[in-house]
Parts: sequence; C-alpha cells; structure tokens
Amino acid sequence: MCGLSGEIRFDGARPDIAAVERMTDRLAPRGPDGRGLWSQGPAALGHRRLKIIDLSESGAQPMADPGARISGVFNGCVYNYRELRDELRGLGHRFFSDSDTEVVLRAYLEWGVDCVRRFYGMFAFAVVEQDTGRVVLARDRLGVKPLYLDHTSERLRFASSLPALLAAGGVDTTLDPVALHQYLSWHATVAAPRTVLNGVRKLPPATVRTIEPDGAHHDHRYWQPDYTRRPEHAGLSAEDWTDAVLATLRTAVRRRMVADVPVGVLLSGGLDSSLIVALLADEGQTDLATFSVGFESEGGEDGDEFAYSDLVAARFQTRHHQLMVPSDRVSGALDAAVQAMSEPMMSHDAVAFHLLSEQVAKEVKVVQSGQGADEVFAGYHWYPRMSAVPRERAADAYIDAYFDRPHDDLARILEPGVLPDRDVSSEFVRAHMAADGAQTALDADLRLDTHVMMVDDPVKRVDNMTMDWGLEARVPFLDHELVELAAACPPELKLSGGGKGILKAVGRKVLPREVVDRPKGYFPVPAIKHMAGPVLQRVREALYAPEAKARGLFRQEYVAELLAAPDAHRTRRGANTLWQIALLETWLQTHAIR
Repeated sequence: MCGLSGEIRFDGARPDIAAVERMTDRLAPRGPDGRGLWSQGPAALGHRRLKIIDLSESGAQPMADPGARISGVFNGCVYNYRELRDELRGLGHRFFSDSDTEVVLRAYLEWGVDCVRRFYGMFAFAVVEQDTGRVVLARDRLGVKPLYLDHTSERLRFASSLPALLAAGGVDTTLDPVALHQYLSWHATVAAPRTVLNGVRKLPPATVRTIEPDGAHHDHRYWQPDYTRRPEHAGLSAEDWTDAVLATLRTAVRRRMVADVPVGVLLSGGLDSSLIVALLADEGQTDLATFSVGFESEGGEDGDEFAYSDLVAARFQTRHHQLMVPSDRVSGALDAAVQAMSEPMMSHDAVAFHLLSEQVAKEVKVVQSGQGADEVFAGYHWYPRMSAVPRERAADAYIDAYFDRPHDDLARILEPGVLPDRDVSSEFVRAHMAADGAQTALDADLRLDTHVMMVDDPVKRVDNMTMDWGLEARVPFLDHELVELAAACPPELKLSGGGKGILKAVGRKVLPREVVDRPKGYFPVPAIKHMAGPVLQRVREALYAPEAKARGLFRQEYVAELLAAPDAHRTRRGANTLWQIALLETWLQTHAIR
C-alpha cells in the first residue's frame, strides 16, 4: 500500500517536477518507507512506499522496465500476484523482484488493459508507455484504492489523495453545486467522478482510462455484477447458500493474509469483524493481533462495545488491544482526522478510525476490517422498507428512505449561487435505478449502495484514516467474488432475521450465538453526535470564521438557528444537521480552500 502521483503534459512542455515532488511529499503518511521520482519526456511519476510485499529495494517505485520501455506506479495489493507471476513466467517473462508491482507491469505488457480482469485485490495504478506516450490509469472493482485527477487542456495530474493535488498548485477550487447537492442529500457522499471542487475529479471504480498524447481519453468499465438470479443457482436451498457464502468469505479472508509482514484485525465486536477473526482462527492463525476503540458516554449513550470484542478475543485467543478515548480528546482528534480526509466525511467513526489507526500502526502495518458487509448483504434498517415496493418504484422508495432531506429544503440551507435549480441528486438515483439488470427493488438498492454510495463513504473513510498512519486496511467483504455471489443471492435470504440474514446464518456456524444474535451496533462517537462542549466550540469557530463568511456558502440565519439548538436539528436519517454543515466548512478551511 502506498501513495502515487504524476503529471502528464499535452502541450509539448516538460512536466513540472517540483509539483510532482510536492504531491509526493504530501503523500508521505501513506508511504513512510520510501520515496521515488521518475521522469521522461512529457511524463513524471512520484511514489511513497509502504513496504508490505517484497521488503527489499527491488520493489521500490516508480518502477521502470528499460527493455519494455514502460514505467509505472502502483498503490494497493494484488492478492493473487504469486499465481500471476508463475503464469507470466510460463509465458516467457523474467522478474527482478518479488513485488506485486512488477507483476502489474508485466501483466499489462502481456494482456494490455484487460490485465485488470485478472487481478484479485485493491489497486490504483498508472502505466506510461514511453514510446507511444500513452498513459493508462486504472482503479479496482470496488474503488477501495483512490485516484484523484486534475485534468486541463495542457496537462493531467493525478494522486492518491485530493490534498496532494492541492499541494501541486493550480487547482480550480471553486465549489461544484451538483456535488454540494449530493453532499447534503446523501449523508456527505459525493459520487464519482465528482468532488466538491470543480477542478478535481476521481476515476470511478472498475474503470480503466486510456489517455493519448494529445490529452484525448476514453474510459472502459470492466466489471459490474447484474444483480439478477443466475441459472446455475436454481434449486439451491438456504443452507446451500449459507455454505456458498461461508466458503467464499473464507477464501476472501485467506487472500488478504498475503503479506511479508504480520496482519491484524480491527475488531469492533460486531458480526462482520468477528467473522474475520473466527475464519482466521479456523485457518490456523495464531497470535493474531486484534484492536478495538471506544469513547466515553455522552447524552446517556454508550460509546463502546468492548463487551463483545472482549468475548470474541477471548474465544479465539487473540492478542487484543483496547483504546478508550475520553470526550475531551475528541475535539483535538477531530482536526487531525479532517486533515487526513481527501473529501469531507461526516460519519463520526472517521475520528474513531483515525485514533485507532494511530495506535494500531505502532503494532502492525496491515489489518483486515469488516467494512462493506452491510451494503453487500443488506444489513441496514432501511432496506426492508425500500424492498417492499415493485421494481418500477425502486427509485422513489430509495429517495424516501435514504436521502437526508428533499430538494426544496436546501433553499433554506444554501445561498442561491450554489444551489442547483433542480433536484440533481434524485435525477442521479433515477438514472442509476433505470439501468439494465437489478431484478428487484432491493437488487437495485444494493447495486447503487455497493457500487456508488459505499465507495465514497465507508470505503474512502477507512482508506483515508488508516493510510494517514501508514496502515494498510484490507476489506474481505469487498472481495469481488463475494460481491458477485451476494448480488446473485435471493433478496429474502439477505433480508431475513432483520437484515444480513444469510451472513448471520454463516456466523452461527463459527461464532458464539451472543455475538451473532445481538442487536446491531454502530461505531458511536457520542461527543460528536450530541455536540459535547469542546466539539460544539470547534463547530462554532468554523462557522463564524472570516473564511466562512467570505465564502457565503450557508445562509447565516440558518446557521444561527442550528447553533441556537445544536442537538435538535436532525436529517431524515437521524444525523446531526449542524455537524453536517460544520464538517464541510471545517474541511474547506483545514485544506486552505478559499
């Protein structure tokens, strides 16, 4: 896992090496173990390395092959790189390292852009063909690894984080009204390719972009499950489906143990992370390090689930670590978490993940995490309501259940200059729901959540918070074969038992019943949810700062109304509205966006 950057010129000029160096240096937390630069002709590449596979200098990047005249930078992990290396050797390729980066380059030489179909893992990469001047960018199927772009008529810059692009300079930092509409409609999610800044876009998941020397480009989406029932699954019983999910999840967890360093687990005590620990124990993993975080109670709400994580740690004899965070530390930790955000993310557990990652990185470099299971296996409480409608009404049900607020309410929040004149967020959902495939309303809901919303909320959050401490997080529930199987699974099996029914059935085979059948928990940070004193003071400072007033983003009378009753205003999904708008303004100020 690493951080990559680069610049490609289309105007005949040499790339700005100093800008690439600034991007590379801003990515230092993602790759504390090494730094590299490469440039030739119109292209320059930068890289920060976190040593996980092939700890020698043979795996350093940018990596160039003088004979084949290609160069590249890579972020992520291809879990089946050893099998691919053996196959490529059989086809005549010779290797000078034991890294998965070299496997990516040689796979590109052998199979071209179709190489991505052979990769099992999480990745973003850039390959430069030195002779043709063509550049290829690619991102993994579920968008676990980020890739941000600043594309003008003169040049393209790309990086593993948005702040790295800002460090290069010359970015159009005006605000994108459509992205702001999405942010305030979808719980702070902004769907690819947009970001809140007009000048920055992100490569969508499961996409290969080929860029020609003159700047022309075309995208190819190489993967998308269709969310329909498959003929080969006809006749499978509920028990058959449970066994299939268990076997596929077991493979996904096993794949993510590929490393030349120890691999731990972020153990919340919930079903998903507990399943990872249980399956690793079944694989014979011993001395497994597990990690949990909790917060002081506020407003009568508990801030930890240590009772469950302790139970799982004891059952499977892990080397368990607990971190309890006092409320007075949350406001200070908030600033560091916002600094680590490539985009504004309002979910409270960003702070939790950032604090936990700081401690975990002192013990291990790689962890497995349970993110993604709720979207893939229908674990959220709103799914039954969404699913209880005919397929043709799926968009209406989704908008009613998922959106934070209707379009008309935004006129009270935003100043007119940044408010679109139509409901662009609902238009996006309706277009996505109308695409071919997705047999039932629930299938359409899960397709949208898994391939759009999840990528730019929990997936991005985990990457940003862990990588800010040089910690690689792997997510077995986003193994593409497991996602394909879940997409084909009958909706009633996922909805049973109050949600995630089939995953609970898997859990009953390997976990204590009290972990499987407990009420669903979340990752609460009560000091933020209930606007505890220090957090409220930080929010007030951000919204009344000179930068906020100069920006003129939010209506001042609305801000005053929220601050007069900080814990009273909630979105339709129950989030604190004051926190939602304050987080956006705080992020803009933190990253010096005027």
